[in-house]
Parts: sequence; C-alpha cells; structure tokens
Amino acid sequence: MLVAAAVCPHPPLLVPQVAGAAAAELDRLRAACAEAVRSLVEAGPDVLVVIGGDGSPASFPGDAAGSLRPWGPDVRVGPAGGEPVLPLSLTIGRWLLEHSAGAPEGRLPLRFEAVAADAPTAECAALGRRLAGSAGRVALLVMGDGSARRVEKSPGYVHPDAVPYDDLLAAALGSGDSGALLALDPARAAELWVAGRAAFQVLAGAAHGAPPPAAELLREDAPYGVGYFVARWLW
Repeated sequence: MLVAAAVCPHPPLLVPQVAGAAAAELDRLRAACAEAVRSLVEAGPDVLVVIGGDGSPASFPGDAAGSLRPWGPDVRVGPAGGEPVLPLSLTIGRWLLEHSAGAPEGRLPLRFEAVAADAPTAECAALGRRLAGSAGRVALLVMGDGSARRVEKSPGYVHPDAVPYDDLLAAALGSGDSGALLALDPARAAELWVAGRAAFQVLAGAAHGAPPPAAELLREDAPYGVGYFVARWLW
C-alpha cells in the first residue's frame, strides 16, 4: 500500500554543478525538494520507487546510474562506474535521493520506473496501482514539471492557458486530489508542454482514489518560464 508520496520537478539546473553561477536562484526549490524526500524516508517504507516520464516505458533496478552530461558537466549519480541508463527525470530523482539529508541511499530498497510521456491515462493509473501493491509499505518520488509555455521566454513560447493549467496542477497536488489529476487530458498536456502529466497520473492511480489525510504544496515556482511544484502526500 502507498504510505507516502512526494512530487518534485526535474530541471537539470536543479543540480548546482549544472546551474553554475545561477545555482543560488534555485536554493529554495532545492530545499523544498530535500524536505519532501525526507518525508518519504520518515514514513518508513519497505521500498521507495522513483517515477518519471521518458520517451518510452522502462524499469530500472535500484543500482541504476545516470548522467547529466547532455546538459553540461558530467555529473554522475548511482554506483561509481555504472553505465548511465536513467533518463533525465529519474537521474534528477536519484540526485535528490543522494543529496537530501536523511536520504535512503543504501538503507532501503529502491526502484526506478519510467512512464512514457504520452501514455494514456488508464495506462498511467494501472502502473500506479501496480506500484502501490508491490510491497507492504510503498513510497513514491514522483518527478514531473508543469507547463513550459508560461511566458514568451519559456521553452515552448507563451500559451494563454499555461498559467491557469499550472494553477490547477498546484491545487490538485497541494490538496491530494487524485481525481483532478486523472481528469487531465494527455493531448492538452502535450499542447501545453506539461512534462509531468503521465507521472502525476501514476501517482493518482497509486492513491486508489483514497485522498491522503495530509497533503501539502511545499513550493510552487516558475523561474525559467516552466512550472515547478514540490508537494507531499502522507497516509
């Protein structure tokens, strides 16, 4: 059963070595992510699963490695010498686990799951249900960004519906509203360049329609024209 979940964004700039002189701009976002990760550890799960979007679905073992070389410095995560196989979303998730105080590296079983960014809602929800039922106590670290079309300088240029869409996401993630997440239309999310839609719907499926007694939006930000959310759900 699902006992805890955290939502974090996955921009490469979250890693200070990649951000360089601009690293301080995301200090508060980084701190919120670390707090969310600590909540997962404190829930005492039997397994922690990191879920994030990619071009196609894939499962990776707990010792899978990743690299940020395509985005700048060759920052590695995972076992030294391991071949980098994790996609960006899961690489940033592993980096958060390795750099958050109280992180579970080496102390509890890890798994990494990539969900196709264009996966249908039903497929995402089914994956969530399988993950939630994979152990007695399951924690999820859900990696996903909001719209990348918020302003003219956004990666996808500006779309008038981007900010209202992100407001909807923030409200759902901050209140534990899995129904609102499952109602997200994949085509609309693709139009608005919402990189986290599939992962958010995996979370909703894992919740089995049971709202968490405690849900909190720890931070909402858009420093580079992309919506970033940090939230935690606790049962």
